[in-house]
Amino acid sequence: MEYFAHVRKLDNGQWAEPQSLEEHLRGTAELAAEFATEFYSREWGYVLGMSHDCGKATPEWQSYLKRKSGYDEETSSEGSGKLEHSGPSAKLVEEIFGKTIGRFLSYSIAGHHAGLPDWIGSQASLAFRLQNSSIKDISDELKATLPEICPKNPPWMFSNTGLDIPLWIRMLFSCLIDADRLNTEKYMDPKQSKEREGYSTIAELHKCLDDYMATKTQRPQGFYDEQVYTSRQQVLEDCRKAAEMEGGFFSLTVPTGGGKTLSSMAFALRHAELHNKKRIIYVIPYTSIIEQNAQVFCNIFGDNEIVEHHSSLDDNETTVRSRLATENWDAPIIVTTSVQFFESLFAAKTSHCRKLHNIVNSVVILDEAQLIPPDYLESILETMRLLVEHYKVSFVVCTATQPVFEKREEFPSFHGLPEGSIREIIKDVSSLYKNLERVKVEFPQDVTIPVEWKDLADELSGYNQVLCIVSDRKSCRELYALMPKETYHLSALMCAQHRSDVIDEIKVKLKKGESIRVISTQLVEAGVDIDFPVVYRALAGLDSIAQAAGRCNREGKLNAVGKLGKVVVFKAPRRAPIGILRKASDTAENIISQGLENPIDRSVFFGYFSELYWKANSLDTKAIMKLLKPDSSDLGIQFRTAAEAFTIINDANQRSIFVPYGEGEKWIDFLKKSEIPTSKLLRKLQRYTINMYSDQFTCLQNRGSLKEIIPGIFALNNSVEYSNEIGLLIDEMPNNPEDFMCI
Repeated sequence: MEYFAHVRKLDNGQWAEPQSLEEHLRGTAELAAEFATEFYSREWGYVLGMSHDCGKATPEWQSYLKRKSGYDEETSSEGSGKLEHSGPSAKLVEEIFGKTIGRFLSYSIAGHHAGLPDWIGSQASLAFRLQNSSIKDISDELKATLPEICPKNPPWMFSNTGLDIPLWIRMLFSCLIDADRLNTEKYMDPKQSKEREGYSTIAELHKCLDDYMATKTQRPQGFYDEQVYTSRQQVLEDCRKAAEMEGGFFSLTVPTGGGKTLSSMAFALRHAELHNKKRIIYVIPYTSIIEQNAQVFCNIFGDNEIVEHHSSLDDNETTVRSRLATENWDAPIIVTTSVQFFESLFAAKTSHCRKLHNIVNSVVILDEAQLIPPDYLESILETMRLLVEHYKVSFVVCTATQPVFEKREEFPSFHGLPEGSIREIIKDVSSLYKNLERVKVEFPQDVTIPVEWKDLADELSGYNQVLCIVSDRKSCRELYALMPKETYHLSALMCAQHRSDVIDEIKVKLKKGESIRVISTQLVEAGVDIDFPVVYRALAGLDSIAQAAGRCNREGKLNAVGKLGKVVVFKAPRRAPIGILRKASDTAENIISQGLENPIDRSVFFGYFSELYWKANSLDTKAIMKLLKPDSSDLGIQFRTAAEAFTIINDANQRSIFVPYGEGEKWIDFLKKSEIPTSKLLRKLQRYTINMYSDQFTCLQNRGSLKEIIPGIFALNNSVEYSNEIGLLIDEMPNNPEDFMCI
């Protein structure tokens, strides 16, 4: 019997020559082997490719393919639903290769359509599917070929206590998924397959950056402080020199405004070229920074070389090739969010795991690394260690406020990276911080006594240009309501496009030297390139205070006339939201109360982060390590449960709506008229989305303010309840955290 893997119709309505099962298996095997070679697992990739669709080599499945596709006109199109082939394929490898090698393979094979399964727990579990799958009808000829390609032992000695085995299985899974999809695409859609080709080399991109920096680093004219200029040049020089070191962990400790974005890219490209790394992955916590930094990179390298992968991407602003590259990150420079990066490392879904093997042999820049959530820190650091040790990844931990990621004798309960494993890129960090000192931080006499909003508003109103940052949206609105009319407001109850428009207005006024006062949540603290002479910050973690200080005298304009920027820390009437924000604030208050003079001095952050992590309930609150620890008897791993638990942003109690701000009203109208909304339209509307708690959503729904445009998708049905000054008008929930930005 001739076995087919796929069939397709040509544009003229005729059937193309079917793709044989043997052709598909061998093509997938060769690609998967090529991918897995990067982490010494070539034979494992090959056997996965050769065995993943063995379940299609049965008369029943071949009839199913012809019936469902209409390829065989004599076969009725009616019949049962989807016919399983991955379960029998998984059972076959266990029968042929035994419980250990077979189990390593069967997770990926069983999950290559539905995602990596749990070992036990439901009918979707691997144990259940192995027990209830039959291999008796699979081609005897195919069965006979598999033993000849049995892989040897795993490529290194695994640790059974950590994440070594599950990460390796997930990497193999990624190789299989990408190879399977690419081989299928080459047959089903050869035109789209061709769109994936033609990126520049790392060496070519490195030259582009060097040429750009040669012009940018010339002594600028205007108000720059000489020390700011020379310090930025020193950062760049140190980055280029450090790139010669062997791969591993690096820290880039640079004060805000020290030029670390382009300097870190200079390190990454030179390091990649010297050590034959395949790509640069720039990981950023906030979409607002991604859009800003990605545009800078596009200006240097060209739009076709940069792949942005985040939730706010507008399809009009991407090419077909870049959209395809987001599926597997097969591009030289990837710019993505920390949520996308870290959740993918623990994912079970095929779409999320497909890209993982392209993290291998790359340089990963973790921008604003202090924002990695402590609740997941143990599993994240363990995975980072394994990526360095076994997968040839170099990490750059990039921040002005370095967190504690290494094990320390003073902190024995913290399971961090090996002590001394992180190498600092900057030769003289202390001198750099001294040279880039641009602000003086002021505390109240008693940091435990809160200020009244009215008194604070009066104080802020006395400044010509001032930014005040608070820790939650309710506080932002309460303070804003007491300010003069021309004051600006920024919070996450304004859609992304609204926030961008306001920030652009703020920058123009600052540049012109006009009077401007801004009340904002912490969304401006990372990556928003604004420069105020005076910044007020509600008491928060020391890292947040340092980030707020980075919006003050950023370009050293005041230094040029012998002055410093002014940063004022105050105790707000309302405590920081429950969770890590409150723990960070309480930790800072404790340290400040003990007589801390300068909260942004780099020497304070070791003690601060050590105490903050100690105060966390756990650095593995969702028990990710336990879920992924292989069972000693069955190699049982709960992949799917762990993936569901590893959710940096918990959206279980959140709802989203579209709002009629600006062009949002036009796109909502388009959506109303669409019988089936396109992904392009929905992604465009993301710029006009507000996230809220379910109780707030219900409140709007009960008062008739929402319209369900299509099932499950809602929009504000009037413009009265969306203010062009402060965004969505809705009563706040108590202790409403600002946790909707990292998406």
